[in-house]
Order: sequence, then C-alpha cells, then structure tokens
Amino acid sequence: MTRLWLSVLALALVAGGVNAQDVRYQNNNSSSNNDNVHYGWADVLRADPVRGVTRTEVPQQRCYDQQVIRRDPGNSTAGTVLGAVIGGVLGHTVGGGDGRTAATVVGAVAGGAVGNRVSDHGGEYATTRTRCHQVDMVTEQRRIIGYDVQYRYRGNVYMSRLSYDPGDRLRVRIQVEPAD
Repeated sequence: MTRLWLSVLALALVAGGVNAQDVRYQNNNSSSNNDNVHYGWADVLRADPVRGVTRTEVPQQRCYDQQVIRRDPGNSTAGTVLGAVIGGVLGHTVGGGDGRTAATVVGAVAGGAVGNRVSDHGGEYATTRTRCHQVDMVTEQRRIIGYDVQYRYRGNVYMSRLSYDPGDRLRVRIQVEPAD
C-alpha cells in the first residue's frame, strides 16, 4: 500500500511539473490562438553593444564685461553763481557813485564767466557694464541603444538586434507554417 501511494504521489508530481514548466511563457494573446507556436531556448554566442549618439540642446546664459564710455555733465552752475557773486562784490567796491551799479553788473557778469570756465564741466570716463545673452549649447552623449546578438538554436546560427543584453541564454519563439 505504501509503495502504491508513493508511485501515485511521484506520478502526480511529474505530471504537475510538466504542466507548470512553461506556465509563465504561455501565449496570452486571445485574438490569435495558434497551436503552431512554441518556445525554446537558444545559446547566446555574442552580444555586442550598439552605441548611438544622443544630442541635447541646453539653453545657457553667457555673460561678459564690456567697456563703455560715459559722459558726466558736471556741475558748472555752482561755479557760475559763485563767480558772479565774487565779481559783483569786487565791482561794487571798485566803482563809485553812479558807476558803482554798472561796475557791480560788469563784475558779476565777468565773475560768472570766469567761475563757469573754472568750474567742473564734467567729462568722459570709461567703465564696464555686464552684458548677457542666451546661447543654446548642444551636448552629445554616447550611450548603448541596443545589442547585436548572435545565438545558436538547434545547430543554426541567427542574428538579431535586441534592446537588452540577453545573457547566456535567449528565449526564442518558434512558429511552424507550411511553405506554400
């Protein structure tokens, strides 16, 4: 009885193992239920990375210092007024009688002219100003875009480009159809 029980148990395990062997690889495409398709394993002979260049535009701001010439208008008003006051006082002290008023006016005008000429009229000076503009920098990056895989299935050698490195073994889909 024990021997029979062990035989039944072993048969159940073997039958369950055969059914469970390829459960994860069942064809779940319900629209085409093709009995002529099955799966197998091929030995990978080579997997060569295929490299490609990707280009990316990145906007960057470039800044530089530029020399500019500026004009300072200065302050000649203060010199003109001060010169006119000093000139008027001097003209007033020099003149006498009715000529005193004329001497005051002439002294003020002459003093204003001298004060204007002597005062700060400004000038030009050099300074720097930072200028910026945007430029598009193109960066190139080499990266792996796929793998050229050479593999052997039942004595025949095949080549395919895959998006991943398959490792030592590659699962292959086998479909049998009449040749015509």
